[in-house]
Amino acid sequence: MWKACSAGHLTASALVVEPDGGRVLLTLHRKLRMWLQMGGHCEPEDATLADAALREATEESGITGLTLLPGGPLRLDRHHTPCAWHLDVQYAALAPAGAVESISDESLELRWVGLDEVAEVADESVVRLARQTAAALRSAQHPNSHV
Repeated sequence: MWKACSAGHLTASALVVEPDGGRVLLTLHRKLRMWLQMGGHCEPEDATLADAALREATEESGITGLTLLPGGPLRLDRHHTPCAWHLDVQYAALAPAGAVESISDESLELRWVGLDEVAEVADESVVRLARQTAAALRSAQHPNSHV
């Protein structure tokens, strides 16, 4: 659960989405030098993984008022980082209308990217999360249809 476990540990992340669902906010991670969703390590004050994902998304995007898409995590991802294996529980978070992002110490840059353009800047893990996010948004807009 905690970063101190060098063999591997849980992390939580969230792909921040504009209210209309057209674009997502990616961070150019300071240490990894990759375009990623917001996320990171769980902290003792996080009661749940959803709380950790929301906290990380808020801290790294600078956007207050984010809300996680209902229904729980969209994906589980396993990837190796310089600190350990991360078992990442991935969510999507809706930004409020008129939200303005601000760069945190974790990021070199923040960029809004069209859902259909994620593959041009990010790795396959982020692309899969973007696809799941798009499907979840469609499902939320049309709850009685089968996507």
